Amino acid sequence: MATVIGNLTPAFLLSRLGNSRPCVVKLRPCTAPVFRRSFAAITARAASTAFIEVESTDTNPIVVQNEVTTSSNNILACPICFDQFSSSGDPGLSVNSASGSSFQCSTCKKTYFGNQTHIDLTTASGSKKYGESMPVSTELFRTPLVSFLYERGWRQSFSVWGGFPGPEKEFELTKDFLKPVLGGNIIDASCGSGLFSRLFAKSGLFSLVVALDYSENMLKQTYEFIKKEENFPEEDIILVRADISRLPFATSSVDAVHAGAALHCWPSPSTAVAEISRVLRPGGVFVATTYILDGPLSYIPFLRNITQRTKQISGSQIFTSERELEDLCKACGLVGYTCVRNGLFVMISATKPS
Repeated sequence: MATVIGNLTPAFLLSRLGNSRPCVVKLRPCTAPVFRRSFAAITARAASTAFIEVESTDTNPIVVQNEVTTSSNNILACPICFDQFSSSGDPGLSVNSASGSSFQCSTCKKTYFGNQTHIDLTTASGSKKYGESMPVSTELFRTPLVSFLYERGWRQSFSVWGGFPGPEKEFELTKDFLKPVLGGNIIDASCGSGLFSRLFAKSGLFSLVVALDYSENMLKQTYEFIKKEENFPEEDIILVRADISRLPFATSSVDAVHAGAALHCWPSPSTAVAEISRVLRPGGVFVATTYILDGPLSYIPFLRNITQRTKQISGSQIFTSERELEDLCKACGLVGYTCVRNGLFVMISATKPS
């Protein structure tokens, strides 16, 4: 039965649907600053590039014809051994169920706890004396100041210098890529203050939204924003603290993973995308946005040496071509790579083979 359901930069720089609506496609000259969609086949690439603008002409609710039947409330797993947490009945994962919740791994016997805002599913969760720091780009987003400023000017600056089209437009572009998995669960990886996590939850297009970040302060901001919104569907979202390179989800249990303005901030993008590939179910979709320093910027002398040095210092990755991102996805077992460009901004999508 059809159902009707209605972080960017190195540390020293400032700084995410399938849609059944009919569209009007307008051809534009190649010199116009509009989005470019390029498709990469497994064995061949397109010989030409088309420049298009897509204008929505329908405001009716989206109809999900084939609702994904993945069990959204039973995907959490131990980040040490990846064994799924056992539960009796429906645990009812939601933003309000975190406080006082606990999850025990039947294999390694470790117990993970939730606090008022989120569930901590990092490998070091519960340790009292042991601690470790992450690269500068990761630690930056853990600070209270940056977490507070992220949605209060920081994220908006991406549109000024990076070509990011803004959250609403990014959300619409993301929905187009997520069409095959509407009705399933989605992880908003490195969610920051939950800007897109909240949009996913309010859209009603997913059975469960997992707002995931390594920063405790970002998750606190996400929780505060959720509590300030009226009629927010709190039963459809849960906040989880986790390491992107050690995702606390059962293998092949997730329908979609979204990472907005985050890929370049991960200490090891290949390790992170490999983890995303592991948790995605066959046919699951990965969508991410980042920036690429190519075009005239690629002629900067010693650019590759500069980007390597930047990664060593800050822990951030600078991509210098679309080919790098395509190779990254393929190396991690994802297929059907597609991207959309606008200036430095790029949105990529790839799928786990069925």
